[in-house]
Amino acid sequence: MKKALPLFLFVLAVGVLVPAAFAQGGDAARPATNWVAITSGFAMAIASAGCGYAQAKATAAACESFARNPGAAPAIRFAILLALILIESMALYTFAIIFLKVS
Repeated sequence: MKKALPLFLFVLAVGVLVPAAFAQGGDAARPATNWVAITSGFAMAIASAGCGYAQAKATAAACESFARNPGAAPAIRFAILLALILIESMALYTFAIIFLKVS
């Protein structure tokens, strides 16, 4: 019980003081930073990097499949086109969401 009392007092102090600190108004002369625009750039970069990596892996696997079994080329071609379309849609959805949020 003696060890829990300081922790309880600390949590109580934080719970009382932190809302007051965030309630203070900011400087009117200092412009607010648009964090949505900044983080959306990072989100688009991560989505583009993920799409590029996934498309490269899918294309490499399709080329290997073509080389191993040329008779299955139509099925492999359909699967790779569908996969590339779905992978690319991730970047397009990210771009659309960012465009709607930032605009």
